[in-house]
Parts: sequence; C-alpha cells; structure tokens
Amino acid sequence: MSKFIKGTIILIIAGFITRILGFINRVVIARVIGEEGVGLYMMAFPTFILVITLTQLGLPVAISKNVAEAEAKGDMKKVKKILVVSLASTLSLSLVFTPSLLLLAPALSELFFTDQRTIYPLIAIAPVIPIIAVSSVIRGYFQGRQNMKPAAISQVIEQFVRILLIAFMTKAFLPYGVEYAAAAAMVASIMGELASLIYLLTMFKLKKHFRVRKKFFQSIRSSANVFNELMRVALPTLGSRIIGSVSWFLEPIVVANSLALAGVATQLATKQYGALTGFALPLLFLPSFITYALSTSLVPAISEANTLNDRRLVESRLNQTLRFSYVTGGLSVVILFVLAEPLMSAMYGSTNGAAFIKVMAPFFIFHYVQGPLTAVLQALDLAKAAMYNSFFGNIAKLLTILFLASNPQFGIMGAALGMVVGIVLVTFLHYFTVLKSIQFSINIRELCKVVMTMFTTGWIGDMLLPYLNSQSNVIQLIVSACIMTGLYLFISGLLGLIKKEEAGRIPYIGGFLSKFVFIPKYR
Repeated sequence: MSKFIKGTIILIIAGFITRILGFINRVVIARVIGEEGVGLYMMAFPTFILVITLTQLGLPVAISKNVAEAEAKGDMKKVKKILVVSLASTLSLSLVFTPSLLLLAPALSELFFTDQRTIYPLIAIAPVIPIIAVSSVIRGYFQGRQNMKPAAISQVIEQFVRILLIAFMTKAFLPYGVEYAAAAAMVASIMGELASLIYLLTMFKLKKHFRVRKKFFQSIRSSANVFNELMRVALPTLGSRIIGSVSWFLEPIVVANSLALAGVATQLATKQYGALTGFALPLLFLPSFITYALSTSLVPAISEANTLNDRRLVESRLNQTLRFSYVTGGLSVVILFVLAEPLMSAMYGSTNGAAFIKVMAPFFIFHYVQGPLTAVLQALDLAKAAMYNSFFGNIAKLLTILFLASNPQFGIMGAALGMVVGIVLVTFLHYFTVLKSIQFSINIRELCKVVMTMFTTGWIGDMLLPYLNSQSNVIQLIVSACIMTGLYLFISGLLGLIKKEEAGRIPYIGGFLSKFVFIPKYR
C-alpha cells in the first residue's frame, strides 16, 4: 500500500472519530447554553480562526510541501532548517498576537459586534495562540514525511480532552450568564489543543533524526534561502486563509447588521445566527473530514511526484481523489437532505436549522470537492491563484449576504444562500485553474452516474422517511441512514464508481465491500 493511500486512510479514520467527538461537543454546548450561548460562541469563533491563521503564516502547507521535496532528494539538513525557520517565525508572531488580542477584545466587542457580551469568549481565545504556533509546525513536518499517524492521533486527543471538559466547564459558569459559559467552552477548546501539543512534542522527540535546539540561531542565520522557499508557498496560502478568515470574521458582523436593517431584534438575530452556524453548518461540514484527509495527503504526494517529474502520477492521484470526493460527498448530501429534520431533532432536541440544511445540502458537494482542488494548486506552486479565487468567492459571499439578509423576505436564509454562492464560485474557479496547469478533464459520464445514484437513493430514502416516528427515534434514524448508505454503495458499485481493487485496499471493511457489494472488475 502506497504512503498516499495509507496516510489518507489513517486521516479518514481519525477524522471520522474527531468529527463525531467534535459533534458531541457541539451538541453538549447547544443543550447546555442554548441558541443564544451558541450564537455568542460562534460570533467569537471566527476571530479565533483569524488569529490562528495569522500566527501560522500559512506555514503548515509550505512545511509539508518542502519537507516532502527535501526527503525525495535525501536532504535531511534542509529538513532541519525548514523546522527551525518555521518555529522561529510562528513563535515570534504568537508573542505579538497574544497581547494584541487581549488589548483589542473590548474594542472588537463594542465596535464590530452587535452583542457586547462577545468580549468574554474573545478574551478566552488568547492563550491558544502560542500552543497552535508550535503544534502546526510539528504537524506540517509529520505530514511532509507522509507519516499521518501522529497528526491523526493528536486530533483525536484534542477532541477527547475537549469533550471531557466541555460539559463541566459550561455548566459551572452558566449561573454567571451565557457569555461566561460561552467563554468556558472556548477555554475547554484551548485545553484540548494543549493536550494535543504535548502528544506531538513527545512523538517528535521520539522520531526526529536530528537535534533541533543544537545551533538553533546559527541555523536561522544560514537559512535565508529556505525561508524564501517557504514563503513562496506560505504567503499565498496565508493570503487565501486570511481572506477566508477575514470573511468569516466579517460574516457575523455583516449578518447581524443586515438582519438589523431587515428589522430583526438583536437577541433574535443572535439566536438565528446560532441556529445557522451552530446547528446546521456543523452537520453540513461533518462529512468534509474525508476530503480533508485526501487534501492533507495529496499535498506531499503530488509535491513528491512533481519533484520527480512524474506527471502521470500527478494526474492519476487527482482523478482518483476527485472521484472519491464525488462519491462520498454525494452520499453525505443525500442523507443530510432527506433526514434533515430527524437528524436535527435527535441531536439538538429541536428542528431549528433543518430548513438551512434542505437549502444548502445540494450545493455542499462543491465544498467536498473544493479541498482536493486547493491541495493540488498548493502542491503545484499555484497557491497564489488559489488566493485570488478565494478572494473573489468570499467577496461574492459577503455581498450576497448583505443584499439578501437585509431583505425581510429572506432574512437569515439570505445568509445561508450567500454562503452557498461563495462555495460554488470558489470551486469552479479552482477547477478552471487546475485545468490550465495539467492535462486533466472531468469525466462527464462519471458525474452523471453520481447524480443518478444520488437521485435514486434520495427518492427511496424519502419513501422511508414516514416510517420514522414523530419523536425522531434514534434507532429508526440510524436504520434509515444505514439502508440509504447500503443502497448508495450498491448502486455505486453497480455503475463502476467504486472499483474492486480500490475497495479491497481499505483495512477491515475492504473484503466485505468486495464480497457483498457488486463491484465490477477494474478495467
């Protein structure tokens, strides 16, 4: 089994566990602090992502790419220089951003957010910055060596620690107000990140082939070329992430002010935004752990193939990844669309947000494809093009939100439609950029098969829906989801979307799929 396949499978398994644990966290938060508390938490969360993005400087992807290339050439001295320069850069930035956030939190909550209670979760964010600065560099190093296990296990540890603390901390601070409970939820996230960092440092110490601290400052002074190589990938990647993070930071501000123009009261706007971003979006983003795993493995795999001038392998990896994204993304769309209300009721005890899923789910297949396309652009030194694509998509998103959400006929649904516009536009722009760079085209017949499989499974699943009782019995919900999944896999195998040889490589379940699902032989 190749490093690419093995690394992807490890990340998919870890990603599945992480997303489930993360989703339990969301459910606990939602049930303990309610829609209003979730709204405060989600208003502060984009600031959390923005500060982390600035601290990382786009280096994780650059580290992964450059380490893979250095290892392909057997240059371990360069690997050390990559680590030294990256650690020095991120730690220096964390020393700037940590006190800055503490000082700016009161102004941010008062001037930019319609709800001043966001000051408490904003202040709670600050301690995570130096933790993320170090852990992101070590993750990039392991990913560059195509050793996905440490990064995967660290993600599981992070979520496990978070889930142990989240219920206790939010309940302890809830009597003081939902704003304190929202801040406590943020602190629980920081503790999870700290536990993850401790594990990564331990694994790095055990598996490294050189001493990082030895001649640390001398290595920095002699690494100008390495720094420039890293920045060539890191800065455009940072640009893309800053654009996304700034957009996410502005999103609650634009939504809140647009809803105010539409005549929606502040408290109600916070609740509606909480239902969209705290209830609906986590469900929609849940399946993306698969494409995240593919994207993470794809950067070093394509960088290595590109360094060795193996263009056929580059194209093969891309086509394989996109087909897998279509198939898994299509299944996710069908289940989320058909079972939106039962899922919301079972997980949150409320169907608030189900309408958002119904509207957004069909378009989220573009989101599941977008990740691998972004990874290919980064691996082929086209990170700058990805940055421009992200910029145009996010501008379109914010303008659409402003236009639609300020209209009383759309309200908060206008915000959901704006998010969809941004996702679809960026994905199309990424696709056309990749198309210009390498000889590759989308298989239209394959896409038609995916659409046919989705419609057939969705239609049968919709017929099953009335058999779910009004109380959203969890067992009946699971049975319906399993039936739809089995049917989807069967039709996918019948149409040749899943290849027997590929399915057989999957640990533990590959033999089952090859034996019990009719999968034509690979041609």
